[in-house]
Amino acid sequence: MMKKALYIILIGWVLLGNLGCKKFLSLNPPSDLSGNNFWRNKSDVERYTNGLYELFREAVFRPDMTAPSGAGEFPFLCWTGDLRGAPLVHPGGGREYFGYLTSNNIKAVVNYSVDFWNTNRFTQWDRFFKTIASANIAIDRIPGIDDPSMSDADKARYLGEAAFMRNLCYFFMIRIYGDVPYYTEPYFNGSLRRAPMAEVLKSCSADLDQYRKGLPWTYDNPALLAVRAMRGSAIVLQMHINMWLAAFDETNQETYYKKVDALGDELWNEGGKQAYELLPLTRTKEIFKGRSREGLFEIPQNVNYGESFGWSAFSDNVLYAPYKRAGITESYIYYIPDFMYELYPQDKPDLRKTAWFNPATMYSGTGKFIMLKYANVFANENAEDVNPDDNQIVFRLPDVNLLQAEALTHLGDRGKALRLVNEVRARAGATPFLDDGEETLLDNIFYERCREFMGEAQYWYDVVRTKRITNLQYRYGFHCSVEQFKAGAWTWPIDPAARNNNPDIVLNQYWLN
Repeated sequence: MMKKALYIILIGWVLLGNLGCKKFLSLNPPSDLSGNNFWRNKSDVERYTNGLYELFREAVFRPDMTAPSGAGEFPFLCWTGDLRGAPLVHPGGGREYFGYLTSNNIKAVVNYSVDFWNTNRFTQWDRFFKTIASANIAIDRIPGIDDPSMSDADKARYLGEAAFMRNLCYFFMIRIYGDVPYYTEPYFNGSLRRAPMAEVLKSCSADLDQYRKGLPWTYDNPALLAVRAMRGSAIVLQMHINMWLAAFDETNQETYYKKVDALGDELWNEGGKQAYELLPLTRTKEIFKGRSREGLFEIPQNVNYGESFGWSAFSDNVLYAPYKRAGITESYIYYIPDFMYELYPQDKPDLRKTAWFNPATMYSGTGKFIMLKYANVFANENAEDVNPDDNQIVFRLPDVNLLQAEALTHLGDRGKALRLVNEVRARAGATPFLDDGEETLLDNIFYERCREFMGEAQYWYDVVRTKRITNLQYRYGFHCSVEQFKAGAWTWPIDPAARNNNPDIVLNQYWLN
């Protein structure tokens, strides 16, 4: 896929060249892309679809993946999903942003005095809307293409990929900003108010119902695994969407939990068991290098083409020599020992302790904490700094198990829930959970998600979604009051420039006080 980088960048620039004009949702592509000169054949659609993935990658990472580390850094996934409100500490001086993130001082993050991290980008949703606008055009134009080499199945797959990308963008934005403008029309040129996030998410779920079954369960070409949308990608996204709905539309929780259960069953019963696999932890490097049978969706980087996530990846914070140059002798962060003991009791078996950490330092509460999930690269003596060339995991197969288990617990089917969560624990050689009641099982599933997805941009959203952010019985990380939560303490500010040509946009009031 990455061999087509020049096509991708070209398509992105041509499509989006006019997005800096009057309307923040405008898209006015030249006639050669809206008429017969572009949407002619399968090759056009393939190049355009590759462009969608590139636009999304640019929305959440550095715009130039071939630039040296330190150029255009944007640690979106790491800062929003892993570090925010988390029970972790920066052991040295400086790098104040760690303290701002863990204490939810988001104003200080956005106004950080060092512009190295491009912090104002966290308040801007334009790159997500660029991807959505392009996906909307694809969904409009693909059905009308008259190319004998492009079968109905091909069209259904490309439509499924475009629908997956636009709904992934909406889901990401909602978890960041709350209410967002919503539209699916092609070539939109107008102004929109922010729509209630529950209504947007219900529309996203319905959209995925319409298109996900056109996606293949997997690909014969191993280069496409997990980096192009598969049916499992759409299923797990839709499961997340419905779990988020259950958290914020409590009147209809049962409906959403049943939807999550049905989606999980679809994956296990209709092809997912043949397409996907929980890999042994001895194959950790394979899992996080990417394109494995465990991956459901990932953002790729390819060192063979000079690409790197730079210092924007979570791994940069939890590795040191020999995975970086010899002068780097500590990690930038460590998780507090009490949290690590909660996740990985010393007297309980769990292969993740040795596969993903150094057991001698994982409870240390010092910069010697190291996370080996992402240790696929060793530094050479001439390197200034080295980070792994792993893909960025967005969704993995354990997510399906744990989301379905959580939904089933709420529905009262703890037997089926235990079977699913214990599959994840069995892979880790951990003692299976027992049925000690609903609340205990929900806690166990939450902590299992913390164990399994540490460093994969899930933590903050799980804390928000399960309302542990307002529950002082949950002992770790940042908490706020119920009133602050309702006012939007869990969101990010929105750049006031969003209102320049769209005065109906209301900013997130919590961050204006």
